[in-house]
Amino acid sequence: MTLPLLPNSLTDGRPTMLGVLGGGQLGRMFVHAAQSLGYETVVLDPDRHSPAGRISHHFIEAGYRDPDGLRELAARAQAITTEFENVPAESLAELARTRPVAPPAECVAIAQDRVREKAHFARCAARAEQAPSGPGGVAPAPYAVIETEVDLSAVPDALLPGILKTARMGYDGKGQARVATRDELAAAWHGMGGVACVLEQLLPLAFECSVIVARGRDGQVVSLPVQRNLHRGGILAVTEVYEGNVPPALARQAQAATIDIANELSYVGVLCVEYFVLQDGRLIVNEMAPRPHNSGHYTVDACDASQFDLQVRTLAGLPLPPPRQHSAAIMLNLLGDLWFDAACAPRPLPWADVLALPGAHLHLYGKTEARPGRKMGHLTFTGPDAASVRERALRAAALLGIEAF
Repeated sequence: MTLPLLPNSLTDGRPTMLGVLGGGQLGRMFVHAAQSLGYETVVLDPDRHSPAGRISHHFIEAGYRDPDGLRELAARAQAITTEFENVPAESLAELARTRPVAPPAECVAIAQDRVREKAHFARCAARAEQAPSGPGGVAPAPYAVIETEVDLSAVPDALLPGILKTARMGYDGKGQARVATRDELAAAWHGMGGVACVLEQLLPLAFECSVIVARGRDGQVVSLPVQRNLHRGGILAVTEVYEGNVPPALARQAQAATIDIANELSYVGVLCVEYFVLQDGRLIVNEMAPRPHNSGHYTVDACDASQFDLQVRTLAGLPLPPPRQHSAAIMLNLLGDLWFDAACAPRPLPWADVLALPGAHLHLYGKTEARPGRKMGHLTFTGPDAASVRERALRAAALLGIEAF
């Protein structure tokens, strides 16, 4: 399936149009990146007020499984991507019958199922360990799959205490429960409706990190720097990216493992893989997101090619020069809780004071209603070194009422 590389390259003179299944903030930032290269965009989303739909050239108000909406998207767009992990893989497969689609439906299906995802990670780690050289494989935490009462009874004692996670539809800490005993495990599994789950051994965690790569149809892969992440309540709160944020050898291992994961999937598009770093220095792979990721938002301001620029390039078949980070960066996630005081009354936020700080880059997503836990925007600080960006990010956190880090 041939895709025109550049805008206005079709024989009838119409601009090349790129499609997005999903209208959230990741889609919005993809649309900005596509439009900066001259592409037109079309977004399909059930919400007519979606962040991406409000700024796209064209908008299709339809559900993600709606046959008419999918046909219209395929008719308008020369290539199609998605912007959230729970998009129906079947819809991507249907679109791929007539249009280039990235990421591939099968890769999205694997990422949506923790059982298949962990099996893929384990295979990649085993292959890497057999390689004659390199940083070595990165395996998932010890785990067991629980789909039946028999599986529940057969869970090894060594996996407790652990974290029980639903195999599907879990994100931002949803569909998870910490369990210390067999009774707690049984209660949690039944409380989740007895659906397929994965029980992971609880390991001594030092910190978390993530790696974002972009892979083209020709197999070329480029990697962004390793991001050090802090989560609160299962939601990303802070990302720090600068020299020395993680030990160099560990960073090389994480990047190599992420590239292996993408290559083994024959992945096309932008892929984020999240890791745990244990107190003994070992690296454990946690999960992957088949799309740009919250931890990569800093790239818009701190790199010469953002994760969204890379998403456009992989979708349109453009070259993938290695991205370069030119500034130290810290990103603060802005959740809807900030828009309310302790009594849950709406409150004004001191944006003027925040934007007076050097290196401040505010990105609000155009959402019309603030709600607790809802991602409303992000705030990135850039500067020449880690110390300066950290000092300014902490000052902004104090101004906004965000917990220090």
